[in-house]
Amino acid sequence: QVQLVESGGGLVQPGGSLRLSCAASGSIFSITAMGWYRQAPGKERELVAGIASDDSINYADSVKGRFTISRDNAKNKMYLQMNSLKSEDAAVYYCNAETLIGTKESAYWGQGTQVTVSS
Repeated sequence: QVQLVESGGGLVQPGGSLRLSCAASGSIFSITAMGWYRQAPGKERELVAGIASDDSINYADSVKGRFTISRDNAKNKMYLQMNSLKSEDAAVYYCNAETLIGTKESAYWGQGTQVTVSS
């Protein structure tokens, strides 16, 4: 089992910045990949950015050049630095962890943190 807790969401003006954090606990050793997803009202949950076990990173086209994902293994934390925020970035942001124990793959989610972009 892996527990994920997000923090750092809030209200920000267009053009502003926020830094989201995700704290992981539990079976940390089993985590193979982590990522940030978001879901806006009436829309499907979408991948924003992800870090694989080999530390390769991928971003959604809509956030490239503005968002930066990072991971601090010593602190069991993952971050999402969001700059130049736009109204369309407003959503609930979720932390995700993929795990592998033996041949069993599992996915875990945090409770989400709200990001509101408005003037």
